[in-house]
Amino acid sequence: MRVSRFLLAGVLSISLIVVGLPSAAGAGSDVDIARQTLPANDGWGASATGTTGGAAADTDHVFEVTSRAELVAALNDEDATPKIIMINGAIDSNVDDTGNPLSCADYQTDGYSLEGYLEAFDPAVWGRSSVPSGPPEDARRTSQQRQAARVQIRLGSNTTIIGEGDDPRLVGMNLFANNVSNLIIRNLTVVDAFDCFPQWDPTDGATGNWNSQYDNISFRGVVHGWVDHVAFTDGDNPDSRQPVYFGRPFQVHDGELDITNASDLITVSYNRFLDHDKVGLVGSSDSAQADVDKLRVTYHHNLYRGVGQRTPRVRFGQVHVFNNLYIIDNPDTYLYSWGIGVQSHLFAENNVFNTTGVGNDQIIRRFNGTAMHESGNVVNGDVVDLRAAYNASFDPSLADDTSWTPSLVAHMDATAEVPELVQRLSGPVLSLP
Repeated sequence: MRVSRFLLAGVLSISLIVVGLPSAAGAGSDVDIARQTLPANDGWGASATGTTGGAAADTDHVFEVTSRAELVAALNDEDATPKIIMINGAIDSNVDDTGNPLSCADYQTDGYSLEGYLEAFDPAVWGRSSVPSGPPEDARRTSQQRQAARVQIRLGSNTTIIGEGDDPRLVGMNLFANNVSNLIIRNLTVVDAFDCFPQWDPTDGATGNWNSQYDNISFRGVVHGWVDHVAFTDGDNPDSRQPVYFGRPFQVHDGELDITNASDLITVSYNRFLDHDKVGLVGSSDSAQADVDKLRVTYHHNLYRGVGQRTPRVRFGQVHVFNNLYIIDNPDTYLYSWGIGVQSHLFAENNVFNTTGVGNDQIIRRFNGTAMHESGNVVNGDVVDLRAAYNASFDPSLADDTSWTPSLVAHMDATAEVPELVQRLSGPVLSLP
């Protein structure tokens, strides 16, 4: 597992080629990508001490991994020693310790079955006024915890995870960072973090909902992070193919990248978020007072295509959203793009929307927030005042948020250049020479 073929005179000698990577080094440069740190002024993640991940790793803490077991060993139980972990090939998390595949049936325990769960909590039997409880729910939860032990891979501080070679990907995995700092995740495809055991909640919304457990990447209490050139997708297991139970989709996926629990100083750049419903939360609860003055996040040059909502949905934080491309071509599954939550401070500028069958007033949705700032955003080729479009259709209206102005902007592109740049440069782009 430890990388020896890349070591030369005691120094890591990965000579990766950057294929058009404006958020890092100049295009075509021979650089040690694995030791790159977030450039100066590149969003909130560059604030204060910046984000360096595992750049300071010594040669004993540089790893090439090709399996779940090797990845877990390299992470060493959330050890905070600086480390660089290079993902080579596809790593599936739904496997046992010897690498044999595990199915949902392998996680079932205590008599759980979906059929029994549906029978017990059918609204005609259980009602709609309380969440499931009792033995069928206990069995679901225990089964879910067995899956969580395999698919939730916990990260320690001062870690860089970066893909190398052809098509590095993490399959069925939830990269889970809890109360750690200084993380870099780059140049990967993360696929189908599915939950075998969604929970039915009849009190969630007017008609109830199925809620699942895992994000592709979860930042909880993370300070200083950089997620860059990652592709997020449900692969060949989209929620659109799931059955409907109790009149609601049996949703087996949660978020793609959720940033919650007082996380702070995060940059999200040049990623692809594809064909998914709930993409990204910033803050998870209206009552989380620990989030006040935290949740400062920058999103730039990301592609959102075929997604439903939360791009992002914001609570509390000062969140800068610029130069992103939104391709909205399925109005039946689209809900909104920017969610304005409690005490949120969203500053959105120079983004581009290519929409079909979606009104300009649908792009923003209010969730107990009162204000936002947006300017220079383009919809189908025209500059549109999206806040004004929302206010013309909904009451109460959103005020213009003048409480802050982003300053950590290394480079902002003209909106005319955004579609070509984002489609060409977002997602995994690094390869060995």
